[in-house]
Amino acid sequence: MSKYYGVEAAIREAMERGDFDDLPGKGKPLDLSEWEKTPEHLRLSYSVLKNAGYSPAEIHTKKEIAGLREMIQQETDEEKKDRLLKKLRALSITDAVRMESINKT
Repeated sequence: MSKYYGVEAAIREAMERGDFDDLPGKGKPLDLSEWEKTPEHLRLSYSVLKNAGYSPAEIHTKKEIAGLREMIQQETDEEKKDRLLKKLRALSITDAVRMESINKT
């Protein structure tokens, strides 16, 4: 009789079948740099979101900021560039306030 039960037994059987042999990153150390940068109280919830294919609102905001910066660099019309800069400033302030509140809790 096996000393493993339930989930542990299923994992052992999968390992024996070689189900985990072709996983990305096999044999390489885990990259925990993002984990370490994330405030401790948010790590678990962010991991759950990431594993479910979602990302926190802060990530979307940072991507939007990066997109605006790129648009500003490419824009030749000064009026459009000015509107984009205003939007960038407002979004950057919103992001900074959000990040400050996240890091304080």
